Amino acid sequence: MDDCVFCLILAGELPASFVHEGPDVVAFMDIQPATPGHLLVIPRDHHADLSDVRPDIAAEMMIVGQRLGAAMRETTLRVDGINLFYADGEPAGQEVFHAHLHVIPRWDGDGFLIQPTYGELPGRSELDRNAGLIREADG
Repeated sequence: MDDCVFCLILAGELPASFVHEGPDVVAFMDIQPATPGHLLVIPRDHHADLSDVRPDIAAEMMIVGQRLGAAMRETTLRVDGINLFYADGEPAGQEVFHAHLHVIPRWDGDGFLIQPTYGELPGRSELDRNAGLIREADG
């Protein structure tokens, strides 16, 4: 994609501080980090939606994120916890439309907030109905 910032990074047209470079998945530092050490894990192939990423590549993204999160704990960075965060679609907070997994070091009072507002608790019949819809769509 000509206008995708991550594709431009992969093409060497924009700089990045790489942490991992594999044949299918790379990781580099986020230029607008939520906390120091915040990095992004992306597939080399351009896919805007998670559902378009091959399952083996999605799994590799998670494996790389898990490994790099563990590596962060071995550094001098402050890492008391880690968020693995994936935003799929604009309503979910996706800003760059190239699949990417955030790996964010966390500690109490770090200032980064993920604060969902939950609605009323659904009844079992609604939960069962929604589960059935998803099972049916899953085939």
